[in-house]
Amino acid sequence: MHILFIHQNFPAQFGHVADYLAKKIGFRCTFLSSLPPANNGSFERIQYKIQGGSTLQTHYCGRTFENAIWHSVAAYDALKARADIQPDLVVAHSGFLSTVFLRELYDCPIINYFEYFYHSTNSDMDFRPDFPSTEINRLRVRARNANLLLDLENCDLGYSPTRWQRSRFPALFQPKIRTIFDGIDTSIWRPNKGVERRVMGHEIPENVRIVTYVARGMESMRGFDIFMRAARLICDRRPDVIFVVVGQDRIAYGGDKEVIGGASFKDWVLSRDQYDLSRFLFTGLLPPRELANLFSISDLHIYLTVPFVLSWSLMNAMACGTTVLASDTAPVQEMIVDGKNGVLVDFFDYERMADTAIQILDAPEDYRTLGLAGVEMIQERYSTEVCLPRMLALYEEALCAYREKSKEPGFTAKTID
Repeated sequence: MHILFIHQNFPAQFGHVADYLAKKIGFRCTFLSSLPPANNGSFERIQYKIQGGSTLQTHYCGRTFENAIWHSVAAYDALKARADIQPDLVVAHSGFLSTVFLRELYDCPIINYFEYFYHSTNSDMDFRPDFPSTEINRLRVRARNANLLLDLENCDLGYSPTRWQRSRFPALFQPKIRTIFDGIDTSIWRPNKGVERRVMGHEIPENVRIVTYVARGMESMRGFDIFMRAARLICDRRPDVIFVVVGQDRIAYGGDKEVIGGASFKDWVLSRDQYDLSRFLFTGLLPPRELANLFSISDLHIYLTVPFVLSWSLMNAMACGTTVLASDTAPVQEMIVDGKNGVLVDFFDYERMADTAIQILDAPEDYRTLGLAGVEMIQERYSTEVCLPRMLALYEEALCAYREKSKEPGFTAKTID
């Protein structure tokens, strides 16, 4: 069996799947991305090179589509030049139109990973009135969905990582989409006993409480400003707490720059209040094993998000047994039951967030069972051992459906062994 994975970045959601299929099952796996070519022994990585893109003359609402077309043409050209690649199945991330032209190149089923369908209301776009979306951005999200709708029509099957994310897609296409989480590697993301209490060269004494916050970027969609307000209140009331903030000083999602101007969101937040920065460690991004060790020594992890794509960091923290205090928003509610495997608070109520955090930090052992319940949930429902068989079942479903479709009059398909 030969499976072609496509994502502009590597390894994204597919690296661990391709590695498992190649090493454990013996499938041939090929990965197409915009990164330089490589071969890690398990699978080959092919590069596609984009030759153009949108310009200032391209209408703002059409730039995502224009860029995606350049991606799809580049992917098509790179694969057309490799006649030796004849996959039995193509698996790709939706939104970049990576597979939309491949029907002209391959006779095989296509599966797309559907992460998020955009809405201008009752969504991330209007959740935060203090960071209002502009009219042009509300128009843009509707045009942005054109890529997803093309992928939905073009693919044989799709999947989303959570039920809530799947529910955001049009009802017409939901029967085509399964709910399958990416899978948490519990050989990395697990409680680690005996980890040194050291962060960025700083030795953290046993009598100091550690509070963690993790996000790809520091931005309003992940509530960085709300977290910092709560952290300031905690600092004022407890001198024995240190905050470890993991992530880059960048805005990964949303239109924060249109509200704050040219400064980074982190700098903007810090300029609006008084913070004792000696109590904060900003680490940047951390490798997985270092982050897993940090979660293992964390007394409390705070995770905030507007209604948007659920972060891997929440699942990783739970897998490590960390006590989690999270926003009471739809994506999180699917994973955390308040008082069972974590604690939920209103996204905007930073005062209650601080009060709740202090209660947990006053008696962390009283809340340890929440972290243990998080570990159990991840292992039983979201570990790679659970999710990869579901992924393989999806692949087989697509292949079987394609075989049946190939029997229809006038349909031409290659034989799949």
